[in-house]
Amino acid sequence: MTIRFDLTDLRLFLHILEASSITHGAARAGMALASASERVRAMEDTLGTPLLERGRRGVRATPAGAALGHHARVVTLQLERMRGELSEYARGLRGHVHLLANTTATQEFLPATLGGFLSAHPNIDIDLEERSSREIVRAIAANLADIGVAGDEALPAAEVETCPFAVDHLVLIAPPQHALSGRRKIMFRETLDYDYVGLVAGHALQQVLNDHAARVGLHLRLRIRVPGFDAVCRVVGSGIGLAVIPAAAARRCRRSMPIRMIPLADPWAPRRLTICVRSLSALPAHARRLVAHLTTGQAVH
Repeated sequence: MTIRFDLTDLRLFLHILEASSITHGAARAGMALASASERVRAMEDTLGTPLLERGRRGVRATPAGAALGHHARVVTLQLERMRGELSEYARGLRGHVHLLANTTATQEFLPATLGGFLSAHPNIDIDLEERSSREIVRAIAANLADIGVAGDEALPAAEVETCPFAVDHLVLIAPPQHALSGRRKIMFRETLDYDYVGLVAGHALQQVLNDHAARVGLHLRLRIRVPGFDAVCRVVGSGIGLAVIPAAAARRCRRSMPIRMIPLADPWAPRRLTICVRSLSALPAHARRLVAHLTTGQAVH
């Protein structure tokens, strides 16, 4: 049997496995759904066996699909390593690093440090993509990106190597005139009798807050949901309600917005950001340089 799968096929299949969806996998691969479906059918026809089990909630790999996924990861990892090593010798050949990061890392921690790295390495480019922490860990484990920066709410997969990157704390923000604005420290459950400004549905931090409220038998009284920490701070500053956001974002926003910042006393309020890679030794040389740069100056906010 002659197997003719190209790199596009393999990368598409890995995206589908990560997303558990042909539709979402096609979107991540930058491909039309019809084209992606045809490629999957062609792979299955070539092998003479189904690669995916299709259900109402998406798709999952058959035993043959799991085997293909494993070999696809090995092939793509080796190609990335080859590209990185060749870039050491080929003058003018640019290295590319695919970096995934959660919202806090993307907005508050990475901009300055990535700027310094890019200035020092003019032949290395970075594709920075914002994802939830759980998506990041899954993508790194599936070898769909080089480096991830995820929150500690996402338990690292056994296939992922990790090292610390930064520490931040969740804080309550309140309008200056709010009844809680004078508190020096507060427990999250003490705030749940008041109106809240929330993040959009599906945001990882919003889900964390919803879960902690549910654990004490309560729920957040959301007046409005907005996208992003800056928008949350603007609405809180207008007097609409309270919010919980990372301290780094609160410190930045209170320079120009009328908000008060109150530390949360809950044991889950400190949040650690972690760098994760599939295998540090197998990364291309330019990606290893970025990991070394990120771990050199670990940030605490």
